[in-house]
Amino acid sequence: MPDTSNPTSSPNSPSILVTGATGNLGREIVDRLAAHGARVRGLARGQAAPRRGVDRVVGDLTDPVAVREALAGVDAVFLIWPRLDTSAAHGLISELTAAAPRVVYLSSSAVDDEAARQSDPVVQVHADMETLLHEAGLRPVVLRSDTLASNTRGWAGQLRTRDVVAGPDAARTAVVDERDVADAAAAVLLAPHDRPDHGPHVLTGPEVLSRADQIAHLGAALRRDLRFQSLPADLARSRMLADGRPEPLVEALITASERRPPSGRVTDHIERLTGHPARTFANWAADHAAEFESSHQRLPDAPASGRGSDGHHGHRTEGAE
Repeated sequence: MPDTSNPTSSPNSPSILVTGATGNLGREIVDRLAAHGARVRGLARGQAAPRRGVDRVVGDLTDPVAVREALAGVDAVFLIWPRLDTSAAHGLISELTAAAPRVVYLSSSAVDDEAARQSDPVVQVHADMETLLHEAGLRPVVLRSDTLASNTRGWAGQLRTRDVVAGPDAARTAVVDERDVADAAAAVLLAPHDRPDHGPHVLTGPEVLSRADQIAHLGAALRRDLRFQSLPADLARSRMLADGRPEPLVEALITASERRPPSGRVTDHIERLTGHPARTFANWAADHAAEFESSHQRLPDAPASGRGSDGHHGHRTEGAE
């Protein structure tokens, strides 16, 4: 059975499972929970560097044996569903129902509760997962996140070699800093269970941005004249496939770029949950500029991170691209 010991925790500290624990968002949540003395367990598909006080379970959410092991003795679960459909989710739902932890589910701010069908496959899978969790009687706390700022890490490869990012365009939306989403998730996971607020909580950044706006903020942080080049769907599709992305994911992203409507919605839900206002994308860009620097800009000992986006797929379904 996994060891959930944390040198800063006590026997009365909550035991919390974080799925997607090695992703851009998952790492931030693990850090916050551990800092608050929780007994933290991370579930991820690949091995990660060991961390004192954080237990690791290697496995996939579609594997009931791995899920059962990961859920043993936990009080709460932060759940990210990383697939484009829910056909493989029923085993997970059964294990959650048997273990009966508190479930905090990361969904998409683009979910439309009034729509019979959602705008695109990425949003649809979030809506379907919400329904499955509710119908199972799990009463999840739903965090509907806007597009995560960390998804722009997927542009780093292009920006290290040129000043143009080319890709499918996307509707304007209130891009949210994954650190704020992590703060909100940690606040909910650590809150007393006798004061539940099931939401949905809609987590957004403070301003609505296009992809060109995001590129402009990155350019300001890097002191470079950058621009975004919108590609036709067929060309964007062929380039993503050539990069090795799975075809179902590529089709979902293309559909999202064509069908998802723009959103002007900005909420104060991050401030309500965390006590601090949402950070701006300009702040995120300044804090992460080194990840996008070209080779002639970067000092020899500066980090050269090439991580791609988590990508609510690419962002997978993490955050709600």
